[in-house]
Amino acid sequence: MNSTQTLPREVALIADRERTMERIYAQTYPMVRHYIREQGGTEEDAKDIFHESMILYYEKTVQDQLTLTCSVSTYLMGICKNLWRQQVEKQRRKTAWNETQTDLIWEEPDDENELPALKLMTFVEQLGETCQSILVSFYYFGQRLEQIATQHGYQSVRSATVQKFKCLERLRKAVSHLSIGHFKS
Repeated sequence: MNSTQTLPREVALIADRERTMERIYAQTYPMVRHYIREQGGTEEDAKDIFHESMILYYEKTVQDQLTLTCSVSTYLMGICKNLWRQQVEKQRRKTAWNETQTDLIWEEPDDENELPALKLMTFVEQLGETCQSILVSFYYFGQRLEQIATQHGYQSVRSATVQKFKCLERLRKAVSHLSIGHFKS
């Protein structure tokens, strides 16, 4: 029996990171892989999700921000399940967005039968790529302003908030001459 086996997992992780991580990997990864595959994912998806969960676990452990009330495997499985659900939801939204975009590009809807969201989207597209990206990210994908600020290279969340507000104002001005009936189907 070596010395890291007698130490608590958190202490072992700091004292002998590589061996402890290998043990955790050997114990937990097969369960994660099985879960992701059962949910329609691939081996690569499982590896990505598991590695991300290991990073989160390691960072929280090293920063002493983690008090486990369950096994490390249970904790990592919970993280992996949540990360997988988030990824599936994000992919679903992205697919829905791409299908909407394809419909806008290739299909000329009849004005009378055009969906209200598609009518509004034509105005959003006229705002330019940056405004379109900010508004769609925030309102359609539900991204936080912190994430939007990072994606667009803003110095602060406040800058992203101001830009979102300006884009909204431009959109309001663009549709202000229309009545609500224009957007009803």
